[in-house]
Amino acid sequence: MGKYLMLWTLNRSLLPIDPHERGQGFAALMAFVAQDIEVGLTKDWGCFVGEGNGYCVVEGSEVDISKMIQQYSPFCEFATHPIASFDQMTEVIRSI
Repeated sequence: MGKYLMLWTLNRSLLPIDPHERGQGFAALMAFVAQDIEVGLTKDWGCFVGEGNGYCVVEGSEVDISKMIQQYSPFCEFATHPIASFDQMTEVIRSI
């Protein structure tokens, strides 16, 4: 099971102009985030204040992460970066 830093960006071209509709859309996306946190897939999540993007730290298989990403499509785009832990990097350094 891998750990990943995911940087997400809202697809602003799909956001409703009406604030009420936009709020409903954001609420739906946040319900997905809450569900991902509840099942343990998302370990940390945040939004960069005043921006339409943020980050999450997730842990799971490539299939788990790919399934998670699909529920946010096409409203969010992700850049995904695998993370090596301190212990993993210590092991790498010891092997040099």
